[in-house]
Amino acid sequence: MLSRKKFLRTLAASVPAVGMLPHLHSQNTTSTTPYSNTVKITDVKCYVMRKALFVKVETDAGISGWGEGDHDYSEVVEAVVNEICKPLVVGQDPFQQEYIWNRMYFLGIEAGNSGLLPGAIAGVDNALWDLKGKLLGKPVHQILGGNNVEKIKVYGSFPRGEGNNRRTPDQMAAVAAGFVELGYTTVKPRMQIREHNLDPLNDDTFEIVKAVRKAVGDDIQLFVDFNNGYSSARATMMVNKLYEHFNISAVEEPVSHQNYEELRKVVDAVQIPVLAGEHEYNKWQFRDLIVTGGADILNTDVIKCGGISECKKVAILAECFNRKVMVHNARPTLATAASLQLVATLNNAERVQEYAGKREELGLSHLFDNYFEVKEGHVYLPTLPGLGLVVNEKEMEKSKLN
Repeated sequence: MLSRKKFLRTLAASVPAVGMLPHLHSQNTTSTTPYSNTVKITDVKCYVMRKALFVKVETDAGISGWGEGDHDYSEVVEAVVNEICKPLVVGQDPFQQEYIWNRMYFLGIEAGNSGLLPGAIAGVDNALWDLKGKLLGKPVHQILGGNNVEKIKVYGSFPRGEGNNRRTPDQMAAVAAGFVELGYTTVKPRMQIREHNLDPLNDDTFEIVKAVRKAVGDDIQLFVDFNNGYSSARATMMVNKLYEHFNISAVEEPVSHQNYEELRKVVDAVQIPVLAGEHEYNKWQFRDLIVTGGADILNTDVIKCGGISECKKVAILAECFNRKVMVHNARPTLATAASLQLVATLNNAERVQEYAGKREELGLSHLFDNYFEVKEGHVYLPTLPGLGLVVNEKEMEKSKLN
C-alpha cells in the first residue's frame, strides 16, 4: 500500500504544470446559439383589439416576440405597458428575463398588484418567451424544461352569457353536445352569476346543469363554474344538490374570490374538488388561496397572472402543497399557445385543461397564419419555435384600434 507521502509525489509527477492547465474561467464561454449574448430589446408595442391586447417585443437582431396580455380594459392595460413596462424593458437583454420581470413588478407596484399591472406584465413576459424561443430555434416548452408531452387533453368550456346574450338551458345543452360530438369527454358550463348578483333570486343553474347532463349523457365528466355567484351556505347547498342529481365532478369559484375564509367553508363541506385561481395575480395570492382558502385545483391564467414566468412559479408552489394546476383559458389565441407551452412542462398539470374552442365570434382568427391541431378532445403541442402561433403582422396593424 502506498504511503500518503509517496502517493502525493506520484500524483504530482503525473499532473502537468499549472501553467499548462486550461483556465476554466478564461475559456471562451460565448454561446454557440445566435444572438443569446448580444441581442437587445429595441421597442415594445401594443396592439389593442376590440376584445384583445397583444404585445410585440422587437430586437436589434431583427426578430420579434409576440405575447398576449389581459383583455379587460385593454386600453388602460396598454397605458400600463407603455408608461411602466416599456421604459424598463427597452435596452435590456431578453435572456435576463427574471431581472426584467422583477423590475416591472416591483417598480410598478403602485399601479396595483392585481389586475392592470400583472395583466400588462403578462403581455411583455409572454412575448419575451416567444422571442427567446425564436432566437434559440426551440418551442417554449423545451426551453422551460420539456416533460415529454405531445398533446394535452382539454375540456369544452362555454358561458351562459349575460344580458340579451343569455342562453337558455336548451341552448347551453346544445353547445355542450357540440363539444361531445367533437370528441370531448369533459365539458364545463360557466354560469356567470358574479358577485354583484350574489345568491340570485332567478337562478337557473339547476335547470342548465340538468339540460346539459341530459344532452351529453352520463359518461361525460361535468364541471360547473359558479363565477363567484354565491355565499358559502348557498354554494354548498347548490354543489351538493348538483352532485346528487347530476354527478358533477368539480365546481369552480363558488364564492367571492376576495373571501378565502368563505371558500374554505365550501371546500370543507362538499365531496368534489373546488377550483379557483383565475382572480389571483401573483404567487403570494396563490399562497393564500392554498393555505387559507384550501382550493383543491389552481386555475392560473397566463395573461392575467404575470405571464408564463409567474405562472410557472405558482405551479411549483402548488406542487409543494400537492395541488394540481388547471389553466384558466377562454382565449383561443396567444393565450392558448402560452398555456399549452406552460402545461407541457408541469409535473402537477391536471389531466384535463380548459379550452373554449376557436371562438370565431371574437373576430381574432385572421390575426394568425396557423392554428393548433385539435383532435378528439386533445390539442397538440405546437412545434414551431416560440409560442407556436404565427402572427400576421399586416392584419395586426390593420385591426388595431389605435
